[in-house]
Amino acid sequence: MASAEHKGFDAPDEVRTFEKARLELVEIGGGQVGRITVEPGWRWTTHMREVAGTELCEAPHFQYVLSGVVHVVMADGEEFDIGPGDVSVLPPGHDAWVVGDEPAVAIDWGGAHRWGGEG
Repeated sequence: MASAEHKGFDAPDEVRTFEKARLELVEIGGGQVGRITVEPGWRWTTHMREVAGTELCEAPHFQYVLSGVVHVVMADGEEFDIGPGDVSVLPPGHDAWVVGDEPAVAIDWGGAHRWGGEG
């Protein structure tokens, strides 16, 4: 039988910082959960494209938004906003940017471990 585990983002296993962005990763249950924080003015194609080496974000995301608003544009042209209380699934091939003056914070169970350079 598997043992119980619990961890918090107050002591993440890994932290990655980028211009206007921060990723905190917690390893738990054989996987990783990330808290992604992006500041006002952040845009993936402006701040992360060079780091990742891809035209669009190729990390899949399965996330819950805690605060802030992010506008997402998929490679096929679909566009939408995600904000507090939203759960989203984003397949590879998207751009995103912060809308407004509040940082956007999301908990990501999908591709957070790939975010920030592993495309």
